[in-house]
Amino acid sequence: MAEKEGVVEETLEADELDGETDEGGIEEDSDGDAAVEIDELEQARLEAEEAKDKLLRLAADFENYKRRMERDRGLSLKYAEERILKELLPSIDNLERAIEQGRKTDNAEDLLAGVELTYKGMVSSLEKFELIPMESIGEPFDPNYHEALAMEETDDVDPNHVLREFEKGYMFKDKLIRPAKVVVSKK
Repeated sequence: MAEKEGVVEETLEADELDGETDEGGIEEDSDGDAAVEIDELEQARLEAEEAKDKLLRLAADFENYKRRMERDRGLSLKYAEERILKELLPSIDNLERAIEQGRKTDNAEDLLAGVELTYKGMVSSLEKFELIPMESIGEPFDPNYHEALAMEETDDVDPNHVLREFEKGYMFKDKLIRPAKVVVSKK
């Protein structure tokens, strides 16, 4: 009977060994499913590594994109005024010619005509960039758009209307950038 007990113990030990797991932590059975599961696990690990690598590359590309956009934005802001300055250069050239012509002639009419043309060209250039001069004379006084420098009695204009302008007001797009400096009428 002792011999039989030894055989039973050996059988139990062999059965216990069959139930143990291999290196991958997967129970091995007789069909070879463990090898397939190990291959699937290895495949999943490779896919995870590839996904992680793609994610890291994407993050690096995004950081490079952000740096490039920030650099481009900085350059755009630094040179934003270039277009408007190029538009104004012909007006400066015309003013220089008018000064030169004024020194050579005593005819003020020709000089005045040249300066008026230069003024119109300059205003036209600024209007391309949506800088619009405001018309104030005869308009009701509005402290949001006008700065009253004086009040003057008159019967020609209704009270609290702009009588004269010392300086024109200007709008840039929909924003006031300089109020008109005006004289306001009173009774």
